[in-house]
Amino acid sequence: MTLPTAIHTAAQVRALDRFAIEKCGIAGYALMTRAASAALEVLRRRWPGVRRILVVCGGGNNGGDGYVLARLARANGLDATVVALAPRERLKGDALLAYDDCRGAGIPIGSITDQVFAAQELVVDALFGTGLDRPVDPPMAAVIEQINSSRLPVLALDVPSGLHADSGQVMGAAVRASATVTFVGLKLGCFIGQGPAHCGELHFAGLDIPARGEGPVLERLEETLLAQLLPRRARDAHKGMFGHVLVAGGGSGMPGAVRLSAEAALRAGAGLVSVATRAENVAPIVAGRPELMVHALEEAAHLAQLIERASVIVVGPGLGKDRWAEAVLETALATDRPLVVDADALNLLAARPRRRQNWILTPHPAEAARLLGSSTHDVQQDRLAALHALVERYGGVVVLKGAGTLIGAKDRVPSICTDGNPGMATAGMGDVLTGVIGGLLSQLREPWAAARAGVLAHALAGDRAAAHGERGLIASDLFEPLRACLNSGK
Repeated sequence: MTLPTAIHTAAQVRALDRFAIEKCGIAGYALMTRAASAALEVLRRRWPGVRRILVVCGGGNNGGDGYVLARLARANGLDATVVALAPRERLKGDALLAYDDCRGAGIPIGSITDQVFAAQELVVDALFGTGLDRPVDPPMAAVIEQINSSRLPVLALDVPSGLHADSGQVMGAAVRASATVTFVGLKLGCFIGQGPAHCGELHFAGLDIPARGEGPVLERLEETLLAQLLPRRARDAHKGMFGHVLVAGGGSGMPGAVRLSAEAALRAGAGLVSVATRAENVAPIVAGRPELMVHALEEAAHLAQLIERASVIVVGPGLGKDRWAEAVLETALATDRPLVVDADALNLLAARPRRRQNWILTPHPAEAARLLGSSTHDVQQDRLAALHALVERYGGVVVLKGAGTLIGAKDRVPSICTDGNPGMATAGMGDVLTGVIGGLLSQLREPWAAARAGVLAHALAGDRAAAHGERGLIASDLFEPLRACLNSGK
């Protein structure tokens, strides 16, 4: 049940369901049985010691999946109990058939009570499917609260009940699943918004439906991308072949951010890395990383000279927002060199928006909100819409950072990174990402490829660095594992 890369809307997946039934001649009840069987397989593999399960069924086909799962579980030696949230007379079609088959197999079907959870070891959530488009009503919200407060592991079928299948938003209340088995196609809402926090460990079952239909709205990044883009270097390679990155930033008292970005560019494989910063920052940066060529920058004219020798410009880490910072950014924008723009450079850009094709913008949600003239809440409510708006307004490639970093560009299917971990929510991680992208841009010479590879490598390095725990992870911990991630093509 390896996850595919393509991610779809709920409507696209429902269309694929209809195609299977109407064009391929696969009966709806057969699909329901395949889904239940796949879910049971995940349940037994994920919780091999569980023997008593409670299946909470709603009134639609998601509930039907639950009834079939309970029947199959009983046939496989598990003790299955079913709670029905809709009476039999409200069931239709395959859901009704599933109910009758479940009852015919001798499985008890009762109503929801606090006591019904007491003897159970696991809950199967089969309340709602992908069609939920309004807030959960109070009685169902109370059931969801009972599931969440039961302290039992929860397996959700298709999507956790109460989670919007497209936006990933909680519709008033939503099940917090330990694991989710999603069917036919990956749903967008499992990857954005609050989806990842509610889905838990995500599993996929395609149900043997032939691939068909509209293209995906989002694509997952996979580790194989790094091997494709970064093959082993030739034996006669030299540093001039891998680009010269200039990192401009580090206002008064801010040497750390620019140092992290510059070292990250080196660690990502750039042949040369220069730093243009305030004079007071030169000594601490050189002392910490002598491989960097560090220049005191007091006049913007000096920056123009440094730009002439560089192939890629990274601007923004620790930059500040004073007149010196404005002059640095304007000088960088005056060049035709490809740019990676981050941090305070984005805040300055928000005050004077412009479009450009050969740059990569790397905002976090608050910076994205400033760039769009909206709020962080609005950005987080619909991250994919925010990504599209940023690409439309500013051009180039946009990396919208956060849990599930998104990468977008005109006429490209957006990408999402599903790697990374909460330990990376700490100071300096964005500076490292900016440097990694800059270092890869100097080698790959294509912004889309560099942004995707940089986001993925950064996330994978973060996961390796967190092997002994997420809490206490710091940005520079990524440097050593980053090398391993970027040399997978050797």
